[in-house]
Amino acid sequence: MKLLLNATRLWVVVRGTATPRDTQQAGSVGRRRDETPKPVLPVDGGMTDDTDESAESVAEESVSGTFVVTHTDEETAVLQDAETGQVHTLSEHPDLTTETVVEATLAPEPPMGVTYALQSITEQRTVRIEQTGESPTSQAREIAAEQDVGDVTRQERAGTGELHVISVPDEQTESAVADVLEDRETRLVQAARAEASLVEVRSEPGVVVVRYLP
Repeated sequence: MKLLLNATRLWVVVRGTATPRDTQQAGSVGRRRDETPKPVLPVDGGMTDDTDESAESVAEESVSGTFVVTHTDEETAVLQDAETGQVHTLSEHPDLTTETVVEATLAPEPPMGVTYALQSITEQRTVRIEQTGESPTSQAREIAAEQDVGDVTRQERAGTGELHVISVPDEQTESAVADVLEDRETRLVQAARAEASLVEVRSEPGVVVVRYLP
């Protein structure tokens, strides 16, 4: 048997007969066939178009309204919207004090909008809550006489403010007054809505009156 090698085929010569066998192209032994290279995808810096749009949307969602400052510390403050009850945490302390009512505009901070920045304050006032020894007015007595025990009547005052008349059992008048004074957050929110700076509580057996005064 005699071997003949050319560039493309291996010929085996047996007794004068040449038989071809397929083999690899000369010079390709040990090499992989050429493959089309896969494209390399670009790697961005982690910010996508969706993220950009989300940040822009957050920046546009400013909130204006009347807010009660319910908590402050050295770094942050918590404001409650007097109308919606929504709570907003400020990322920086704007020198506010608790039990203060502010007319302000807040802007959510991108990209998440979890905390807010105080953009502007147009009005700021401190609300006082106190009990007085004065008796309810004749108007308040008339309202209480016409309602059942446990009922509450809200009536606007002439000018600015509101009057809340609560009918209670005679023997529970003192405890009802204590409950009204203890629930300071509710009093503050009501004062913010009524544009009041003073919350005055009057009482007599069976009647508790909460007056929201400018």
